[in-house]
Amino acid sequence: MEINRVSFVTSMDRYRDYPGIGLPEMAVAGKSNVGKSSMINCLCRRRKLAKTSSTPGKTRLLNVFDIEGRLRLIDLPGYGFAKVDKGEKQKWARMMEGYFADSSTLRLVLHLVDIRHEPTQDDRDMTGFLRAYGIPFTIIATKADKISRAARMRHVTAICRALQVQPWEVIPWSSETGEGREAVLAILEKTMADAEAEGMAALEQV
Repeated sequence: MEINRVSFVTSMDRYRDYPGIGLPEMAVAGKSNVGKSSMINCLCRRRKLAKTSSTPGKTRLLNVFDIEGRLRLIDLPGYGFAKVDKGEKQKWARMMEGYFADSSTLRLVLHLVDIRHEPTQDDRDMTGFLRAYGIPFTIIATKADKISRAARMRHVTAICRALQVQPWEVIPWSSETGEGREAVLAILEKTMADAEAEGMAALEQV
């Protein structure tokens, strides 16, 4: 698929009613400065759709984007940023936990980790949280262009070991080269199609 229609919907300091709520949602999670906003811009081919910054911790709200009028992409606040006080970290944690608890249409989480580094304890905690609550997720290994092809398997193996996933469950991604874009677009298309099929089946049973 290709994304032809995309727009920013709203920013929220907590999950609540918003325009278009009820459509299937896909969330983007990851530590600060892992490249969430850059991934969204690359995925949608919009350079300034999601605000990027060289300063970690830029995303401090739940940012909602409309994809083709069929899906809401939720950009979650980055976790693990050391240069904020404990109160701010707790506020971000409550915001994300509230989202996961309150969203009734969340279909999948794209969990971003930096391919160059072994996953942090925060990364491990995130996958543990998602597993505990039965939330499907896909691991996106960002900044793949920053390491050589020869070194890639070693880095992916470290991610798999830390997060207890298989190599084929990790999608190497580069917002610079577009690597991984087709794979993630395929996930978006399947997510939307599955949700629509389930909706049609539910209507037929009424």
